[in-house]
Amino acid sequence: MTKIYSWNVNGIRAVIKKGTFQQFVVEHHPDILCLQETKAERGQAEIDLPDYTEYWNSAAKKGYSGTAIFTKPQPLSIVNGLPAHIVEQYKMDDDGYGDPNLEGRVIATEYERYWVVTVYTPNAKDDLSRLSLRHDHWDPAFLAYVKELEHKKPVVFCGDLNVAHTELDLANPKPNVGKKGFTNEERTGFQAFLDAGFLDTFRMFTQGNGHYTWWTHWANARARNIGWRIDYVLVSAALKDHVTAAEIHPQVLGSDHCPISVTLDI
Repeated sequence: MTKIYSWNVNGIRAVIKKGTFQQFVVEHHPDILCLQETKAERGQAEIDLPDYTEYWNSAAKKGYSGTAIFTKPQPLSIVNGLPAHIVEQYKMDDDGYGDPNLEGRVIATEYERYWVVTVYTPNAKDDLSRLSLRHDHWDPAFLAYVKELEHKKPVVFCGDLNVAHTELDLANPKPNVGKKGFTNEERTGFQAFLDAGFLDTFRMFTQGNGHYTWWTHWANARARNIGWRIDYVLVSAALKDHVTAAEIHPQVLGSDHCPISVTLDI
């Protein structure tokens, strides 16, 4: 069995300082841990995890964005970022906020039977000023990338995708229609993953609403479970029969997101 976890830590140094990161690792002991929004470079966070090898992809801008993978099994290869030919094909460059390819948003680790990819999808922003980046460039480019990896072996990709797919994925859908995280463009971008054959693992086991991975800090939202499901683990269809569990872990504190996980029997 392999347990793969994903967690947007919203600043790994803060989560470590609180002690919640260490407690989480001890209690859940993931085999592969995918992190987003680390907001740090390797070496800035003092982490004593001798059982894990760490791989970091930090943003060029200090204290911003960033991803990491901590893994017990040794990967066969590691790839940071999207490949140049996909960046060029989908014309991803500086959109006024910066170059998304310099924001440390993707790491792929190759194992014997599959790839594991962590992704921190750009936020569309309150004024939707980054929505065109998402819809026209990032989402199709990332899909092309994971499909390209899939030519070699099946893919598990996980992370903060910054979108609630359906009305069941947020507590208050009606007033949020057309707002960041719940625009037609972002939802269409997520649907494209499913149309391409990837499976939303959580929905393989659990239906209905009330299952969220992110809560605003305002109005006691987390205690009231007024949240959004914007963190996902998706897998290639070839792995469907190997997924034995997919869970959300809202009891793990330390970030405005909680961890999610999938268990594979390979």
